[in-house]
Amino acid sequence: MSSGQMLLQTFGEQQVLAFMAVLARVVPLFIVAPLFSSRSMPGRVRGIAAVAIAIGLAPVVTKGVEMPTDLLGIAFLLGKEVLVGFSFAFVLACLFAAVSTAGTLLDFSVGFAFGAAVDPLTGNNSAIISQMYMMFATAIFVVVGGVEWVLQGFARTYDIISITAMPSLGTMVQGAVESFVQIFVSAIEICGPILLALIITDVAFGMVSRVAPSLNVFAVGFAVKIGVGLILLGLTFPFVGGWLGDEIQGSVTQALQTLKVA
Repeated sequence: MSSGQMLLQTFGEQQVLAFMAVLARVVPLFIVAPLFSSRSMPGRVRGIAAVAIAIGLAPVVTKGVEMPTDLLGIAFLLGKEVLVGFSFAFVLACLFAAVSTAGTLLDFSVGFAFGAAVDPLTGNNSAIISQMYMMFATAIFVVVGGVEWVLQGFARTYDIISITAMPSLGTMVQGAVESFVQIFVSAIEICGPILLALIITDVAFGMVSRVAPSLNVFAVGFAVKIGVGLILLGLTFPFVGGWLGDEIQGSVTQALQTLKVA
């Protein structure tokens, strides 16, 4: 007897299908959502966490629901659940994408982009300030209870779109587009003051180079820009932390607003 047949005999066909449907919505969280998809967390651990969440939610969100048993119906159900999960997780991921973009803009402005290294949180190449911002955002995410907010928000997706309901594709696409556009706007909100100060520094050294052409502006300006960037970075961290705390909770609300029943 195969393991699949033993599973069906032990738990029943409806229970297994319900678990698979919930797991299909949970998995995108551990692929896209911030912290849940962190490369610093082993894949096996993420898999166990996804299965545990699905086991906890399945009996509650599928109570009294008749699951389809035909192959086409199961495939449609699983595809729909994956789509809903990705829509919710993508909006959350856009916030951390904005943080990473802000760090990248500052790295290029200060000059740290020349020393890019592998970010342990995302597995991608990123420079010093970008890594610093991502680690700071992750710490804020944990401290303010972002994990609890995400899990509570994810559970509420079943109140908006139940297992048997069909989501509105137009609303999901519109929400994803708005979140993607908001990445650059949020990045400017994070790094705008520092970026402006660095531009003013460049303009000042440009004027100095016209007055004293013999001065090696590039060598002097590089060190000054690093100093200005790091000082302002330290001064603005408290404000960035407060902004992130508000935006993390707001991103969960925005993610839920992208989900509507067709």
